[in-house]
Amino acid sequence: MKTIRFAATGGPEVLRLADVDLPGPGPGEIRVRHTAIGINFIDTYHRSGLYPVKLPSGLGMEAAGIVETLGEGVAAFKPGDRVAYASGPIGAYAEAANVPAARAVAVPDAISDDIAASILLKGMTAEFLLRRTYPLKAGETILFHAAAGGVGQIACQWAKALGATVIGTVGGEAKAALARAHGCDHVIVSSAEDIAARVMEITGGAGVPVVYDGVGKDTWEASLACLKPRGLFVTFGNASGPVPAFPPALLTPKSLYMTRPTLMAYVATPAELGESAAALFAVIVSGSVKVEPPRVYTLADASAAHADLEARRTTGSLILRP
Repeated sequence: MKTIRFAATGGPEVLRLADVDLPGPGPGEIRVRHTAIGINFIDTYHRSGLYPVKLPSGLGMEAAGIVETLGEGVAAFKPGDRVAYASGPIGAYAEAANVPAARAVAVPDAISDDIAASILLKGMTAEFLLRRTYPLKAGETILFHAAAGGVGQIACQWAKALGATVIGTVGGEAKAALARAHGCDHVIVSSAEDIAARVMEITGGAGVPVVYDGVGKDTWEASLACLKPRGLFVTFGNASGPVPAFPPALLTPKSLYMTRPTLMAYVATPAELGESAAALFAVIVSGSVKVEPPRVYTLADASAAHADLEARRTTGSLILRP
């Protein structure tokens, strides 16, 4: 089968299309013939070495497709079932993969493979951020960075459906309208406005109880400045680079909290995974969260997709077509 591999960390150019033999699924595994493969920022962290992986390595954690064969002991699925997965193992950038059955979820008839592959990781990230990391309550005001991105578009709509007032940041005017169309009540263009000053203006000087920050290096200081006393800084991504080390005393003046959550910690058990995916599929099927069709690249063009993603030339979700 065709797969993407890399033997050294670096930029998008390290990704190579290769031919490999895929063995049969082991005990507890299913073989999934991919129809759509999700592209996520965590893939760029694995490729660059920010999140170390053993080399040489495959890439990607999310895909949708059809169950082809079952490993010993699998009873939850049968050949022909439509499934998706988004929590590993790494190696989804391929025509097929053997996946632990306990890490896969059934895809509802109302959701296409393209949509499932483009939103499962991002959507379950939005789920745990809004419902579990900081259980959002109606009437609260939040700040969500990169509101026009893949996670941002889902999370801002979901937050709005929960009754929150949503302030979103975007990198430029071209993305502002997109953020407004996906749940943002207020949009701050970070390249032209002082984020903290605008948040304080919007909130009458009170600040917000929580900031969801997937950008990292470029926004973390503004994020802290936007919080009200005892507010929570949720740093969940590094789109601009990792947040630098800083002394805990920096949190002292407003008694702030900080957390660095990961999806894997929130879908660690099959029950948690199933509940998170079910909540995501429910808000999409209900229409509370509307998902735009993803931008499609071929598997062979994975390096171009990474280059576009890291240069912020994209909005919404991206997938690879095997």
